[in-house]
Amino acid sequence: MASSSFSRAVFQRIQSCILGIGSLVLAFAAVPALSGAPAAAQTSPANVWWKHAVVYEIYPRSFQDSNGDGVGDLNGITSRLSYIESMGIDTIWIAPMYPSPQIDFGYDISDYVSVDPQYGTLADMERLITEGKKHNVRVVLDMVLNHTSDKHQWFIDSASSRTSPKHDWYVWNDGIPIDSAGVNDYQKKYVQTNLEGKHVVPPNNWESLFGGSAWEWVPAVHQYYYHKFYKQQPDLNWSNPTVEKAAFDAMRFWLDRGVAGFRLDAIPTLFEDPQMRSEPVLAGTNAQGDPNLQEIYTQNLPEVHNVIRRMRVMVNGYAGDRVLIGETYLPNTAELNKWYGGEAHDELQLPMDFLVGFHGDHDKLNAANFRARIDEVQTQVYGSQPLFVFDNHDNVRAIDRYGDGTHNDLINKVLNTVLLTSKATALTYYGAELGMPTTTPTRKEDVKDPIGITGWPKEKGRDGERTPMQWTAGPQAGFSTNPKTWLPIPPSYKTNNVAVETKDPNSELNWFKQLAMLRRTNPALHDGKQTMLDASNPDVLSYARSTGSGPAVVVAMNFTAEPKTISLDLSGTGITGSTVKTLAADDASLKSVHSLKNITLPPYTSWVASVQ
Repeated sequence: MASSSFSRAVFQRIQSCILGIGSLVLAFAAVPALSGAPAAAQTSPANVWWKHAVVYEIYPRSFQDSNGDGVGDLNGITSRLSYIESMGIDTIWIAPMYPSPQIDFGYDISDYVSVDPQYGTLADMERLITEGKKHNVRVVLDMVLNHTSDKHQWFIDSASSRTSPKHDWYVWNDGIPIDSAGVNDYQKKYVQTNLEGKHVVPPNNWESLFGGSAWEWVPAVHQYYYHKFYKQQPDLNWSNPTVEKAAFDAMRFWLDRGVAGFRLDAIPTLFEDPQMRSEPVLAGTNAQGDPNLQEIYTQNLPEVHNVIRRMRVMVNGYAGDRVLIGETYLPNTAELNKWYGGEAHDELQLPMDFLVGFHGDHDKLNAANFRARIDEVQTQVYGSQPLFVFDNHDNVRAIDRYGDGTHNDLINKVLNTVLLTSKATALTYYGAELGMPTTTPTRKEDVKDPIGITGWPKEKGRDGERTPMQWTAGPQAGFSTNPKTWLPIPPSYKTNNVAVETKDPNSELNWFKQLAMLRRTNPALHDGKQTMLDASNPDVLSYARSTGSGPAVVVAMNFTAEPKTISLDLSGTGITGSTVKTLAADDASLKSVHSLKNITLPPYTSWVASVQ
């Protein structure tokens, strides 16, 4: 989530807290020119590109170093566009590359309308966008709107004086007397002395997701400012209309330069309770040692939806069907539906559905859970387009969360089969196509992620899922010419790398490419409806994709370590035909299957077939 988004511990904390809230035809064609043209040039809703997209998240520090400093950069990304295109990726989401002190590795932005020198220049970004079009790859930027860096000029001005024109751009509070009713020992740990010489404490028990109080004292103004994340990430005051205007202007700056849209970081956190009420306290403490809170006053407040509706209008003013993708960790599909705008479809086009890939039972594969979650979003969001995601820069990689240690490569293929054959926009993360594992530091002194430093050993941080991309078995895995890369190259680079896997027809990379090609070229997989099959089977997830004309496709995945025999009944689906032709299978025994009866799926295998 936001600022630094979510580590696994943070995600679990937020998910539990939110439970209390009441409240590719076009995709792979030549990318149209993106400009600030009127909205009249929008594509028809059925064929809009983002409905068929495969989005690839790139953590710029870790993808490709072009200048030998050990840190990835924009020119490195540009140099790898041919690889990205070859995978069937048509959209890249680039994690923040704006100027930043890098306290939270870019999620602490000090200038929204420029590029951090370690990643390149504005000209390099414009070149990346231009070259991306030549490779049929759109560029989506990460937009962090909840907060800025404390080094942003806006905050420097805001913190300089109570009379500064920008003072109200952030969330400030005088604090309350230490002897006020309801003040607890936690608040008293952050006592300060105000201008009148009286002891004051933060106005409530709100906590930073990364440890300690969410309130930080600034002597120059004798006030606390609020920070949902690190203290170096002060929250913007979205109740101030001038903040919205400044943020929208920053987004326009990039839209005018041709970006295809934005991934909105930690977007449910924009607003806080104006009454400053303390959160209800839950049992236990979190990984940082702070009390667990039910965050009903700092998460998912209804005011945020008004902002998103206005943002959607603004983005719709540009040609090219620009897209808004939301980082939306939510407790259920009903809450997810609100982020689409419900039946009005007037908010985010693609709020992330973490309920499929990050549900509460995510430590093991469970066909029934996957089936239920996929069915929910197909039927309970008024026909809006789902967006599935299994990996990102804030969580242990899916191959490790779901893997059993023995069949991890096959399990990763199962996950990518769900991702690429479901009727959903697909979002993946660099290295997931290779089966890159999480490589968590084993010593505190090796940790770079601040949350891992403050939370060690319960919270080891997010370095493990951010290690450099593994291109070759050569020095530094082909990521950099510098032996001192910003994070170490994991031992897995010898076998899990692009060069090795490209040559292996049975590799995870080639499985990903095969499915992405089918998704692009097969009408049923590209745009067909999805119908669950064998819906009571606890071990095998299977479904049909069909358009009503042309051959339907059936998909089946064994979620267990034991062989499973299935028979698929198409009655009631509207699909005719009784024989099948295998389109893709990761076990040779399935390539000769011709009937929907008595199909034996070896452990953790995936099978895709056309109904004849």
